Amino acid sequence: MAKRRERIKAPSAEDLNRMEAEFRRETPGLGVSAAVAPIAQVAAEAAAEAPVTTPQARVEAARLKTDAEALRAAEADGRLIVEIALDDIAVDNMIRDRSVLDEAELIELRKSIALSGLRLPIEVMDRGDDESPRYALISGYRRLQAFQGLLELTADARYARIRALVRAPVASADAFAAMVEENEIRSELSPFERGRIAALAAQQGAFVNVEAAVDALFVQASKAKRSKVRSFAMVYEELGDMLHFAESLSEKRGLRLAQALRGGLETPLREALAAGQDPQSVDDEWALMEPVLALSDAAPKSPSRGGRPRKAAGLGWDNADVLRTSAGITIRKQRDSKGFVLRLEGKLDDDLMASLMEEIRALLER
Repeated sequence: MAKRRERIKAPSAEDLNRMEAEFRRETPGLGVSAAVAPIAQVAAEAAAEAPVTTPQARVEAARLKTDAEALRAAEADGRLIVEIALDDIAVDNMIRDRSVLDEAELIELRKSIALSGLRLPIEVMDRGDDESPRYALISGYRRLQAFQGLLELTADARYARIRALVRAPVASADAFAAMVEENEIRSELSPFERGRIAALAAQQGAFVNVEAAVDALFVQASKAKRSKVRSFAMVYEELGDMLHFAESLSEKRGLRLAQALRGGLETPLREALAAGQDPQSVDDEWALMEPVLALSDAAPKSPSRGGRPRKAAGLGWDNADVLRTSAGITIRKQRDSKGFVLRLEGKLDDDLMASLMEEIRALLER
């Protein structure tokens, strides 16, 4: 006969209390929480405090961080366009290359801005926290003047601030170069204005002399064009305070004035300008100097002053089609089915050819 099993009885509440009391007596100093490992407790607390994120949220956070870093880099590199109050921009921190603003062109620019807004921001330089105004204008003088004119005319608050690229502080030579480059590209300077800014840049110490200023400010220009800029710089230095219509001087007249100045006629030219009545036009002013310039034209040219040397044996015209120059270069005029051809023989280089091409261009465009 099979042995009968005894039924298992569940412990009563009293039994459980008694067993718990005995366990505590046998393991003094340990509470219920001691059964949990310390590293598990730390992990649990960290998990409780950490925000619950999704993969999409982590991707968005990474994108925002990248955008913030790109924005800071753009600001540091001067690629960030900001709006600046007109009163916080110093215009007279350096001499401007454009000495005269054409009022008709300025009115046209105002109308364009009023109709379509500012299409191109100005450039400014941060002068530092202690300077006031904080920013110094590098380029965009005409745009800034147009905004100031619109603000005065309309009292519209939208013209009290202008969009600008904030550049890091730069040397004065770089600031002059940036200003000239902008005007050469967007609104070409007159011959006198080119010479004037080169002379002023040298006078202000941005360059060691006018020669260095011309080479740096007009680095893309041909050798012939830089030579003309130096001639107009001389006109500015010697006669700039006397001429009323210097900006209207043609290239041909300015170069003729420079030649007279190289010939030592500065004093007669100044006396002629001082003795004349107030001229009303560039032609009136030129008429005052014409008698002195006639003396310069009649004077023999000195080789030391850059004039042409006298004809030597074997030089000059062989005939109507062949010219032999003192530089050892022979020019032959020929003709084919398409027109005339000039053949140059002798010691020639790229710089000389570039100068000749520039001179021919200037001659044909007059």
